[in-house]
Amino acid sequence: MTFVFDLDGTIIFRGKPMCADIAEALARLEARGHEVVFASARPIRDMLPVLDERFHRRLLIGGNGSLVARDGRVLHAETFEAEPLSRLLQAVADSGCTYLIDGEWDYAYTGRADHPILNNLDPHKLAKNVPVEQLEPIVKICLLSVEKETELRARLAELDVVIHEHRNEDILDINPPGIHKWSALQKSGIAAGRFVAFGNDANDISMFRHARHAVMVGHHPDLAPYAGESIPSGDERETVAAIVEKLSELGRRL
Repeated sequence: MTFVFDLDGTIIFRGKPMCADIAEALARLEARGHEVVFASARPIRDMLPVLDERFHRRLLIGGNGSLVARDGRVLHAETFEAEPLSRLLQAVADSGCTYLIDGEWDYAYTGRADHPILNNLDPHKLAKNVPVEQLEPIVKICLLSVEKETELRARLAELDVVIHEHRNEDILDINPPGIHKWSALQKSGIAAGRFVAFGNDANDISMFRHARHAVMVGHHPDLAPYAGESIPSGDERETVAAIVEKLSELGRRL
């Protein structure tokens, strides 16, 4: 069986690297013959620093499905086409947005110097922060603040893009059309009903809908209808212990 894991808020907490207990639980899954896959809103660049090194060469899905990597290299990068991207960037500029915009590796950042997202952004200094005009191609746009929200949302509604709203962080993730975690799993040869999904946010809905079994960590009202079961979040040690126990159970049963 294939097990697919979101990272932040699911098996990664407070932006810290994967804890030893979860890393060992994942290793035991693999020892039983299961495949372990990671699917995150983070680009590949920002997934590697929080993953145990044993899993760096596994199938990694980044940017909410825009990036697919295996064996340490990017295999697929879904990017915005030139004309809709031009309109999107103009809407972002006109609406007074600050942003984190990701290319395949480098990025453009205009947010404030103390924004929480910086805790997760390129901690190992593997990439460069460049002006958006020099960033090509572009795989994901994350809006951090908006001065003219009503105007922006009206203009986004006219564009063929995929929007994930992260309410807890008050940010918007924008991807090219048809791109989400499930689309990347399909490109990677993973079939509906042939995988278990772990996630915690609305951007996990696409893979939860097609999973054989879906486990929600914490509670998200949009994700909950698609979850087969949930693991409470609160005390981090208790959550980690519950995840480890659930992985052991599913690893034996499936």
